[in-house]
Amino acid sequence: MQKLYNTGVLIGSIGSIKGGTKIKTITIDDLEYPNQLKKIENPPKSLYIEGNVGAIKATSIAIIGSRACSSNGAKLAKKFANELVLQDIAIVSGMAEGIDTAGHIGALDAGGTTIAVLGGGFNHIFPESNIGLFKRIVDAGGAVISEYPPDINVSSKQFLERNRIVSGLSIGVLVIEAAYRSGTSVTAALAKSQGKKVFCVPHEMDNIHGTRHK
Repeated sequence: MQKLYNTGVLIGSIGSIKGGTKIKTITIDDLEYPNQLKKIENPPKSLYIEGNVGAIKATSIAIIGSRACSSNGAKLAKKFANELVLQDIAIVSGMAEGIDTAGHIGALDAGGTTIAVLGGGFNHIFPESNIGLFKRIVDAGGAVISEYPPDINVSSKQFLERNRIVSGLSIGVLVIEAAYRSGTSVTAALAKSQGKKVFCVPHEMDNIHGTRHK
């Protein structure tokens, strides 16, 4: 059963959704809960959702990569997202700076659906610079989701935990620029352990964040 919350107004060093917003909550036993996500190890028992609940059950590909991406990496992320949504495939990512942001924007620019998975609650949007992107995703019929209640702040541990949801919602993961030891590499490894396909694109030779297949 969906429950509704109002986040109120919380303003801090990390961004918040000003003016209050309705958040829906579903549990793993609800029909709205994605079957793909139920199949992973340690699926979240509940999901907090702003936007279109139905979007999280769409066929989707995750686009992930470095926060400090190159201009070429951002261009590729937008291009792949654009082409995928034109094939009725939604884009999942973590709404971080860099490749995540480019993937979301590429999907939106093509009129497609995108889902962002947060590493904290809705009263602590990170990065704050992506509050506008958050609203754009919701307004376009996509969804922003979190397994954390609204007042839970972000943390490095939670960013790693949310990665299993990014890969878990998706039928495959596309990696564009990633350091060898990074959150992106963790997500790719999780996708592989979940039986998902992992794709990568060739990188520029002088790019230290180029994707390397191992």
